[in-house]
Amino acid sequence: MVIRPAVRLAVILAALAAGLTCLAAEGGDMAGFKLTSSAFTGMGAMPTRYTCEGGDTSPALAWSGAPAGTKSYALILDDPDAPDPAAPQTTWVHWVVYDIPAAVSTLAEGAAKRMPAGSHDGVNDWGNPGYGGPCPPIGRHRYFHKLYALDTMLPDLGKPDKKALEAAMRGHVLGQAELIGTYQKGRH
Repeated sequence: MVIRPAVRLAVILAALAAGLTCLAAEGGDMAGFKLTSSAFTGMGAMPTRYTCEGGDTSPALAWSGAPAGTKSYALILDDPDAPDPAAPQTTWVHWVVYDIPAAVSTLAEGAAKRMPAGSHDGVNDWGNPGYGGPCPPIGRHRYFHKLYALDTMLPDLGKPDKKALEAAMRGHVLGQAELIGTYQKGRH
């Protein structure tokens, strides 16, 4: 059986549309869901005070446009460039938080030390709860701040790592907003 190019293209486009529909069902309307910081712009350098070379303070974050039905948020900050952006080998997790109440739309600078009531810390890859700022051993790394809008408050997960939180969120993500900052040691 020979499939004509026009038919093949129609099948590919239908499959792509079906895939996007499934993605939209899991991810919701992500076009309007935005995550920003007053400390740095998307793909901009993160100031030293948010890193291991400064105060290791969590940056201010703000979000808007959460999908309808959002009951809570989860936040993961990770670095996919570890240990060397020229030859990444792992994604290093800097911050894991869940059950941020739906009424919250900002985290002030330093909020990791005083998260909104009801929020729960997971553990970062240093094995500690809370925020651990950028501390790249070599080169300029990217730091992905990923905020997930969830259709539920998650049960008490104890101190989950990123993998455990992602498993608990599966099937509950209405949308995701992302902000990427960069940092390189000694480049203040």
